[in-house]
Amino acid sequence: MNKELVANWLLRGGSSAYWISAFRRFRKNKGALVGLAVVTVIFVSCSLAPLIAPYDPLLMDPESNLQSPRVGHLFGTDRFGRDVFSRTLFGGWKTLKAALLAVGVAALLGIIPGLIAGFYGIWLDSVISRLVDILLAFPGILLALTIIAILGPGINNAMIAVGISLTPSYVRLVRSEVMSLKERTFVEAARALGASQARIIGKHILRNLMETIIVLSTVELGWAIVIGASLNFLGMGVQPPTPEWGADLALGRDFLKIGWWISIFPGLGIMLTILSFNLIGDGLRDALDPKLRR
Repeated sequence: MNKELVANWLLRGGSSAYWISAFRRFRKNKGALVGLAVVTVIFVSCSLAPLIAPYDPLLMDPESNLQSPRVGHLFGTDRFGRDVFSRTLFGGWKTLKAALLAVGVAALLGIIPGLIAGFYGIWLDSVISRLVDILLAFPGILLALTIIAILGPGINNAMIAVGISLTPSYVRLVRSEVMSLKERTFVEAARALGASQARIIGKHILRNLMETIIVLSTVELGWAIVIGASLNFLGMGVQPPTPEWGADLALGRDFLKIGWWISIFPGLGIMLTILSFNLIGDGLRDALDPKLRR
């Protein structure tokens, strides 16, 4: 029994050879590599915005308003004469940071109930599943708007709202995975060796869920950006004049004919980032797929 426990643990990622093999499979996926490269460039550029942005994103220059992209203003200027390139860099960092924190909130709120529902079942599973069904009855953006209406507008409340709207995905996925894992031989072996339920959940089941959680989080980052940008577009998140991709999209919607660049560059940032995260998620899913481990 002990040998079988060790063998299953190694199969599910306990050895460095497994991760090396997964990395090699990921490296063969050209789409995932392109997505990783794009996300890296965007993340590094936005995180270094204070160093590489040519202007203060809040600096107004009425004499330079609505200038098209040119030398000195690579992405043009908005109606207040603010540099769109600088605002795109600073706004991208705020968008990415909010998305990462929102996914962290969703994971924190979703993994624990999913573990409890899947492992213990019976009435706990019923209660948690019914609560998740209630949340799933609302589209993600509508649920986030409802939470914002209760908490009030603001970037922190928007982050919490986005996180709660993404929570059901974690609960359902973790629950279904736990229900499958708890019947596996290595869990039975752990029970036979006298491991407590807490140890089985934390050391054996949760460890074997990490690949699934990583893949889901990568995909959910894209959704977090969509929902967060939508809230900011509607004015429910960051407040002017703070730069943020969704808010800057809204800023340029009245100038699409004469100042298309105000919205197009934040929009491209959103599109490229979401597409890249989806490509990375697909690559991770293929690399960590148990059917490919052989």
